Amino acid sequence: MQRLATVLRDDGYEVITARQPGGTPIAEQIRGIVLNSRTRGLAPLTELALMFAARAQLIKEVIKPAVAEGKIILVDRYTDSSEAYQGGGRGLGSETVLAVHQAICEGLNPDITVLMDSDPAASVARARRRNVKATAEGGDEVDENRFEMENREFFDRVHQTYLKIAARDSERVYMVDARREPDIVHREIVNELRRRIGNL
Repeated sequence: MQRLATVLRDDGYEVITARQPGGTPIAEQIRGIVLNSRTRGLAPLTELALMFAARAQLIKEVIKPAVAEGKIILVDRYTDSSEAYQGGGRGLGSETVLAVHQAICEGLNPDITVLMDSDPAASVARARRRNVKATAEGGDEVDENRFEMENREFFDRVHQTYLKIAARDSERVYMVDARREPDIVHREIVNELRRRIGNL
């Protein structure tokens, strides 16, 4: 996301970046609860509610002001991730997640979504390595391992739900094969985003 933001800024766009959950001080506190391995006992609906609470805060503080100012907002995860993880992975179903989205997100949907498709096992392994590094660098305060502790079946359900979203919303979702070299993937995303932004 940061590489893409740099390219778009070089193209002359004002770009804001944020992550989900997180992106504001309050949403970052919620992130600490949702991703911490010590909160494995969260009920699926509690987890979903916390994800949307963080999202609501990001919408209020970051997304709506940036939209009003005509800026590009790049967000690492949004409702599609809730649909995949809580709807698919936790078994709450897409309908539940999309109903909460309608109630919370004030009609704000991405113009473009980049789905970086990869093998679930490889993605989880990469996330685990990232979290180990973050924990080592941040001491005991950094623990974002809760999802990575799930089993293969959970991540298979997440992956299948992402594929269903991409098929359902094919005009919005651009799926890129992320199994290739990062520079190749980055170049493909940049080319597609430039094309789509020019058509908005």
